[in-house]
Amino acid sequence: MQLGIDTPEQMAELGARLAVELRAGDLVALNGELGAGKTTFTRGLGGQLGVRGSVTSPTFVLARTHRRIGDGAPLVHVDAYRLGSAAELDDLDIDWSASIVVVEWAAGMLEGVAEHWIEIDIRRPTGAGVEIGDGDEPVETRLVTITGHGARWHDLRLD
Repeated sequence: MQLGIDTPEQMAELGARLAVELRAGDLVALNGELGAGKTTFTRGLGGQLGVRGSVTSPTFVLARTHRRIGDGAPLVHVDAYRLGSAAELDDLDIDWSASIVVVEWAAGMLEGVAEHWIEIDIRRPTGAGVEIGDGDEPVETRLVTITGHGARWHDLRLD
């Protein structure tokens, strides 16, 4: 599935739409360059899940657990940018089966970690073709490709 996302608000809304499909044991792999919208997506997902506090990038702590208000699996937000392998990701001692896990910079990090996951690739323009929107602000449409892996996500739709 491919989508065009024009604003940070739309990226957060996409995260919120996916959140309603998630449960304990689910894994979301986010890929995209710096500034593509990975954390904005996760912020929207966390908001829909009803996590306590704000969702921020876990760059320096590698993984941050966000408990939910009320019942429900916690959101574990991982930044794998500084990790070198799936083994190092596994060393973070995440309770995969009891959490909803979002891994930023996930490319090449999931071998043997999960049987099913959702992969989200976010591509942004590189200067050429950037449109000017209302109020003379640039509109940098992101191309978001969502791929379900494994039986659980075979028929994923976020329409």
